[in-house]
Amino acid sequence: MKLLFVDCCISQRGEGSRTKKLADAFLTAFREKWPKLDVETVTPEALLALKPFDVEMLNERDALASVGAWDAPVFNLARQFRGADAVVVAAPFWDMSFPAALRTYIEYISANGLTYHYDETGCHGDCKAERLVYLTSGGDFEREDSVGVVYWRQLAAMFGIPRFDYVFAGGLDAAPEQATELLAGACALAEKLAKEA
Repeated sequence: MKLLFVDCCISQRGEGSRTKKLADAFLTAFREKWPKLDVETVTPEALLALKPFDVEMLNERDALASVGAWDAPVFNLARQFRGADAVVVAAPFWDMSFPAALRTYIEYISANGLTYHYDETGCHGDCKAERLVYLTSGGDFEREDSVGVVYWRQLAAMFGIPRFDYVFAGGLDAAPEQATELLAGACALAEKLAKEA
């Protein structure tokens, strides 16, 4: 099994990143379930190095897509995403969403004709993954309409990924005296999800 880990755990806490702790809990449990797991990671540094698409870049990408040149470097991330058996995305809850670097990554994996396509009935996903897990942590408490959660749920559907799960470790700054307990509870939930088929 090939798991793609999109690590957007950008944090001033460095190794103390709460989102990274959540991701580590999930990945450790997932590796226990799948001992021969092949993990490919998109690092924070790689995400931050991505340039948002401008008009010229879009035109070049569309020209390549029009002739099916899917091996072009601009499609590297989309090909990687499409070929994964499972996807884990981890990002902190920033400004009601997630870091801008992750939004730029989404532009690169959203390749019409590669990760999804259109026909007369609408949009259809072409990705191999059976599940996508979104992991996030934030100072405020979880909200049902969290933009990050809603966005990744809709992206999973667009890419044809049938199962979507998420864990939101929330309230870590709103209730600092409970932060350790709240994060531990979220990590336990992440571990439980990782062990599910």
